[in-house]
Amino acid sequence: MTPLTWLYVPGDRPQVVTKALVAGADVVVIDLEDAVAPERKEYARAATADLLTATHPVPVHVRMNALDTPWASADLAALRGLRGLSGLRLPKVTGPSEVRRVAAAVPFPLYALLESALAVEHAYAIAGAHPSLRGISLGEADLRADLGVRADSGLDWPRSRVIVAARAAGLPPPAQTVHPDIRDLDGLAASCAHGRALGFLGRAAIHPRQLPVIERAYLPTPAELDHAETILKAATTTPGAQALPDGRFIDAAVVAMAHRTLSLAQRR
Repeated sequence: MTPLTWLYVPGDRPQVVTKALVAGADVVVIDLEDAVAPERKEYARAATADLLTATHPVPVHVRMNALDTPWASADLAALRGLRGLSGLRLPKVTGPSEVRRVAAAVPFPLYALLESALAVEHAYAIAGAHPSLRGISLGEADLRADLGVRADSGLDWPRSRVIVAARAAGLPPPAQTVHPDIRDLDGLAASCAHGRALGFLGRAAIHPRQLPVIERAYLPTPAELDHAETILKAATTTPGAQALPDGRFIDAAVVAMAHRTLSLAQRR
C-alpha cells in the first residue's frame, strides 16, 4: 500500500504511541528526537525498544536522534535487533556518508530528513547513497530557520529540488512535512493541495484529526478518476498519441499518469 499519512508520536509517551497505532495512520513514527527533552531521552529509548519487541498492525518507524548528538549511538544500539521496527528516519542528514554509516549499523529501511541548505544542495547524492535508503523528505522548520525564510512560498524551490532528486534516484515522491497547527484543518487542506501540485505524495501529521484531511487531499477526486478511466479506455481502443473528442491530447506520458491515478485510488 502507498503510504499517505505518517503520524508522529513522542517516544516518551508510550500510552500515546499505543493509541496512535489504531488511529488510522498508514505509518506511525515514534519520535526520539525533537519531541523528547534531553532528560527523557533514555526513558523514551527504553520505552520504544520495549514496544518494538513485537510487530504491530501498521508499520512503525522511529526517528532517531541526529548522528552528531550524544544520543545517536545508544539509539542505534537499542534499535538494531527490534523485529517490530519497519523503518528508521534519520534527521538532519547533510550528505551521503551519514546514510552509509547508519546502513552499515542497522538492517532497516532508512529515510533521510533534509533540514538544512547543505542537505538540499546534496539532495540527489543523499537519495542515491545506499540501497537501504527508501525515501527522502524535508524538515521544513529547521530549513526555514537555516535560510531565514518567512514566506511559505520561499520554500517552494527546495521542495521541488527534493522532489526531483527523489525521482531521479528512483525513490517514491517525498511526503510533505508536518502542518504544526492541529486546529487549522482548512489551512492544512490548502497546504496539502499546494504540496500535491508540486509533486509531493502524502504528509506527516502530529495529531490523528489531521489524518483524514491529508488522505482526502492526496487521494484522486471522482473527476480525476473519470478522466483517468477515459484516457485508458481511449488508449486501449486506439494505441498511440491521439486527441479525445473534447480536444484533450493524450500520449504515452498521459497514459502513464492515468495508470498512477487509478493505482493510487486502489491502494487499499
